[in-house]
This record gives sequence, C-alpha cells and structure tokens, in this order.
Amino acid sequence: MMSYLATLYKDMSISAVTAGFVAVLVGFASAIAIVFQAAIAIGANQAQLESWVWALGIGMGISSISLSLWYKRPLIIAWSTPGAALLAASVIDLTMAQAIGVFLFVGALIFITGISGMFSKLVSCIPVPIASSMLAGILFQFGLGLFDAMQNDLLLVGVMLTSFVIMKLIAPRLAIAFVLIVAILIVVLQGRLDLSSMDVNLVSPVFVSPEFSLSLLIGIGLPMFIVTMSSQNLPGVAVLKASGYQEQSISPVISMTGITTLLFAPFGGFTFNLAAITAAICMGEDAHPDKDKRYVAGLSAGIFNIFAGIFGTAVVGLFIAFPKELVAALAGLALLNVIASSLKVATASNEYRDAAILTFVVTASNFSLLGISSAFWGLVIGMAVIVLTRLFNKIFNRVEKSYE
Repeated sequence: MMSYLATLYKDMSISAVTAGFVAVLVGFASAIAIVFQAAIAIGANQAQLESWVWALGIGMGISSISLSLWYKRPLIIAWSTPGAALLAASVIDLTMAQAIGVFLFVGALIFITGISGMFSKLVSCIPVPIASSMLAGILFQFGLGLFDAMQNDLLLVGVMLTSFVIMKLIAPRLAIAFVLIVAILIVVLQGRLDLSSMDVNLVSPVFVSPEFSLSLLIGIGLPMFIVTMSSQNLPGVAVLKASGYQEQSISPVISMTGITTLLFAPFGGFTFNLAAITAAICMGEDAHPDKDKRYVAGLSAGIFNIFAGIFGTAVVGLFIAFPKELVAALAGLALLNVIASSLKVATASNEYRDAAILTFVVTASNFSLLGISSAFWGLVIGMAVIVLTRLFNKIFNRVEKSYE
C-alpha cells in the first residue's frame, strides 16, 4: 500500500492535476445548463435538481478514479450530453419516475453491450488514423470557439492566448495552469466574478422509485442508448486510440458505465459514458509528456467531480460565475495540442489519408441525420471510403493480372 502511494506521489504533477480541474470546469460549465433543462422538462423540483448534480458528480468521480487507478490511464467518465439534450427536447410527456425507469433501461443496455464484447469488436475495426481524424473534427469546434470568444472579449482572451504562447516556450507543462490563474485574476480585477448567489450547503440525494412503460422505453430509451453509444462512446474510444492507448480493453470500461448508470439512475444519474472532449484534455501532452503518468489527470478529474457532486449547488454556482468567454478560451487552448497531434496521425498514412480527411470534414461540419451527430456519420463515411478503396484496388489488381 505504501509503495503504491509512493508511486502515485512520484507520478503527481501540477500539469496533470490542472488538466483534471480544467476538464471538470469545461464539462460542467459547458453542459450543465442542458442537464438542468432536461431535469426541468420532466418536472424536477429544486431538491431533485440538486440530486441530479450529486448523482452525476459522484458517479463520474468514482468511476473515473476507479478506472484510472486500475488501468493507470486517464479514463474519464462523463454524463451523456446528447442524452440530456434528447430529454430536454422530447415531445413525449413523462414523469420523474418514468424517466428513472428509462435511465435504468439505458444502463442495462449499455452494460449488456459492454459485457458481451459487441462494442469492443466494432471499435477494433476502426483504424487509428480514422479515429484520430474523428477526434480532430470533434475538437475543431473548440479551437474555433477560442476566437469566437476573442471577438466577444478581446482583452481577456487576448491575454490568455498571449500567456499560453509565452508559457509554452518557457514551461509547457505549466501553460494551462498559468493561463487559468491569469484569467481568474483578470476577471476578479474587472469585478466580473459574482459569487453572491453561491450556496455552500451539502446536497442531499433524492431517491425516486422507477416506473416502466414499454412505449417510453422504446420511444425515449432506445434513442438515448443509440445517441450515447454513437455520439459519446465512439468518440471516447477515438480519444483513447488517438492518444496512444490503442491496447486499452474497451468492454470493461463500457460495462462500468452501464453499472454506474444502474446505480445512480434512481438519484438522477441519467446516463454515463466514456468522455471525449474532457478526456482529450487529460490525455494530451499538456497533462504530462509521459502518457503512462497521465492517469493522475484522470484521478484529479474524478476527485474534482466528487467535490462537484457533494457541493453541487456551490460548484454549479461557481462554474456559472465564470464568464463564458473564459471557459471557451480555456477549452480551446487546452485542446490545441490534441487537435494538432490528431491531425498529424490522421494524415501520416497515404493509405488512409483521403478517408481521414473526409472523416474530419464531416465530423467538423456538425452534420446531423436521423438525430445522430456528425461524429458518427464522419466515421461511417470514412470507413465506407476505406472499404470502397480496398474493393476497387482488389478488382483492379485482378483485372491487371488477367492481362499479364
């Protein structure tokens, strides 16, 4: 035990801890509003709303810590933002109890998919350049968001960008931590950090007994399962592959997200899955040059998520207090290196270059069809190009041999 703690202490770094914090900050600040909308749409009261934050924070925290320590990799678990958006936009009326029944159904489907190995077999067919190009396409919007934020707040984002460039030259591993400190100082000096509405009371989880309706399981549960697997878990696997963790076993991780959903669904933990955006922050070189020590970032993210769950109301108030330009700029800067390395891997091979570029363009376009996001369709088109290219080459070679 002591030797394990000694190794953990040795592997600890400011950059990894900062990456974990930034990942949680970006995750909550960028998507908590969608979770609120989903909860309110199904009639959640204030206590239930806080319980949802508790369940999501604790669920993400425990699973991220467990997986990161067990596999010694930054395995980040997040809530399903598309799943929350689907709930918020649903035209089907359902009660809180019926919603909990749907969440349990989705958790069971995810667990079965993971334990059966079906999902693992599917993703094993995806070449690393295609996974990398899909990841680059997903993250590209965050890179653009940096300059969208600059248009709205030139001083804040301009100083953040300048600080980032300078620190990358002096101390690359401390760049994001320094940028975060500088940004908070500027916001405080400008009097824009309003913490007056923060409530530091602990959250009390609220248990809701589930009700099951076949029509709701099919009408909402199945779409939520599909959108979570295609728009969240597939990009999550792409992050792992693109970050050099190709050997990671996927089935146990997916199974873990299903178990987590089953455990926390009655308290409002609607759906858990592999993270993509926040995981990319923890898996890049900015977290640590040695990929075998980046698990500390996953551990850090898990701990911050648990704090976010326990002090749900206070943490949500803190995240909301930050200007949206600060969060957008911080996310863009934290992901620049990941975008660059993903594009490098995506275009390195002549065999996959055309398919990879198409995957990147489709994913970055935000194209949507049948309610499924562009990340899935980018992957489908990229794989289709590979299959067609190989088929054409096979036919061409046979024809060529027949004339010899």
